[in-house]
Amino acid sequence: MKLLLDKDVVMNHKKIQRIMRKYGLVAKIRRINPYRMIMKKSLEHRTFDNILDRQFTRDTPLNVFCTDITYLPYNHRMAYLSVVKDIATGEVMSWNLSQHIDINIVMQTIERMKAHPIFETKSFTDILIHSDQGVHYTHPDYIYAIKELGMVQSMSRKGNCIDNAPIESFFGHMKDDMDYKDCKDCKTFRELYSRTQQHMEYYNHERPQWDLKKMTPVMYRNHLLTAS
Repeated sequence: MKLLLDKDVVMNHKKIQRIMRKYGLVAKIRRINPYRMIMKKSLEHRTFDNILDRQFTRDTPLNVFCTDITYLPYNHRMAYLSVVKDIATGEVMSWNLSQHIDINIVMQTIERMKAHPIFETKSFTDILIHSDQGVHYTHPDYIYAIKELGMVQSMSRKGNCIDNAPIESFFGHMKDDMDYKDCKDCKTFRELYSRTQQHMEYYNHERPQWDLKKMTPVMYRNHLLTAS
């Protein structure tokens, strides 16, 4: 580049490399400062305190959410399911099934959560959203999206899945209800998506639960809101 700007000489970089080897010339290379890279990473990916602290018994809906990602095998492939769940009612507030496990899986889950009908009149401000310390939830884009909504982030302690037990329990029951082996027999991603969608509708609107006074999650949410 300097030859072109200063001398108006056009020369292929491979020719320059051959000349340098011929005369034993070595360019000074500026090495990356590892401490600077560590600092940059720590500024971009942040963790948050475990505010939830295993206080899973909640009586107020739309107050504390938990979220996580699980996998669903199908036809010798893997799909990934991201879910946001209300701890008080068990209602699935948002979900997203993807063939990829990049940051978009959680970002799209948040977008779908924003589109939930309940939030046409309800603000997200001060809702606690709890997750693990996975790379998706410490990602700057996710942190920014949660902050923009006015929500508060909480995170499990590293390597401690019990800190996010409600969502882990949901995934376990979901796979039982969906008949896990049948999901593996899905031939296409579209088929798996359709089966997942049917289950989410069934779980939220048709499946009564003993701990919810024999109501479905949506019925129990409406019951609590009416009673408050």
